[in-house]
Amino acid sequence: MKPMNRRPRQRCEFCKHEASFAYTRPDELRRYVNRVGKILPRRVSRLCAKHQRMLSREVKRARAMALLPYAVES
Repeated sequence: MKPMNRRPRQRCEFCKHEASFAYTRPDELRRYVNRVGKILPRRVSRLCAKHQRMLSREVKRARAMALLPYAVES
């Protein structure tokens, strides 16, 4: 049998650097929001479940504080 070649698991960027999100840094949060204003899914953003939930919470806080738009007008 041919051995299976597996790619090494991609670790979450925030787990590697022990960093966290903050709604006060909207420029950092914009990396995880698409052009329309939707939060990117985990498979695209490559975040673990813990940090995806944290990201979602902080993006929603930033939107409530008017630091990020809810939707971008086209």
